[in-house]
Amino acid sequence: MNQTSVLAFTPGDPAGIGPDLTLQLASRRQQHRIVVIADRMLLEERAKHLGVDVAFRDYDREYQPVGEIECLHIDCGVTIHPGQADAGYAAYILETLDIAIDGCMSGEFDAMVTGPVNKETIIRSGIAFTGHTEYLAEKTGSSCPVMLLSDGNLRVALATTHLPLSKVPDSITRRRISDVAKVLHHDLVNRFRIDSPRIGVCGLNPHAGEGGNLGMEEINEIIPAIKELQAKNMVISGPYPADTVFTGKMLSRFDAILSMYHDQGLPVIKHTGFGEVVNITLGLPIIRTSVDHGTAYDIAGSGQADASSLLSALAMAAELSSAA
Repeated sequence: MNQTSVLAFTPGDPAGIGPDLTLQLASRRQQHRIVVIADRMLLEERAKHLGVDVAFRDYDREYQPVGEIECLHIDCGVTIHPGQADAGYAAYILETLDIAIDGCMSGEFDAMVTGPVNKETIIRSGIAFTGHTEYLAEKTGSSCPVMLLSDGNLRVALATTHLPLSKVPDSITRRRISDVAKVLHHDLVNRFRIDSPRIGVCGLNPHAGEGGNLGMEEINEIIPAIKELQAKNMVISGPYPADTVFTGKMLSRFDAILSMYHDQGLPVIKHTGFGEVVNITLGLPIIRTSVDHGTAYDIAGSGQADASSLLSALAMAAELSSAA
């Protein structure tokens, strides 16, 4: 692992467990340099509330401490109440993201790691926000961001992300499958150093459409996309029924599974590895990883937060940045 990697960490919603996780990071020595982009007073107040004795060094671009947590202070501007969602936090949350994105784009940071946010809270502030993935794509000018979740063994990518289920079928087009698969293949090669990645594609419908009896998306859109990619020497196959492709014997044949929608692929990987799963955004000019859980308002400020997923996300960010 590259110990000189500079990882920007945005804790996310200040009323969630992001600050709690930050304190856990600060209480242990790290293998890489972490810059927390957050309100320092908020972190200190949460530490006092939890009875945690931690210290943060002010972020200094020129100074390079080893194993310490630095804080790039951003004033939240409002009082934070752990566990209480508030649309007033939205501007602060997005400011921390913007600073991390700009720092990664300029080369100041090697990668960014994000804590959990509440999309509904940000939307209630009047800001159109469908998720980190889409926001990062817009800010970096990326046309095809791809959400990939990995637990170190299983990798699951999504053809569509945060869409109502009723809109998914119309979004499963030959062009969409092809674009997402190309991004997935490119980043498996260039970020994960897999020379000839093997990609398995899920069907949209039960039994992968059962020859058209349970839907035509496989025949009209997914299969033509797969054949087009195979003609370009990509090792990709399917569509496979989602209820069988995630079995052990089938999974051993692939380096990644491309699922059609959010709740087709994510429940499987979260069931097998929740707490160790990392969310990675592919198709960006920067490296971004994230935790696999939400804001957990119900335990914010209680000391019960588990930092396992965050530690995995940081380790993955460092690994990917060292390979870049």
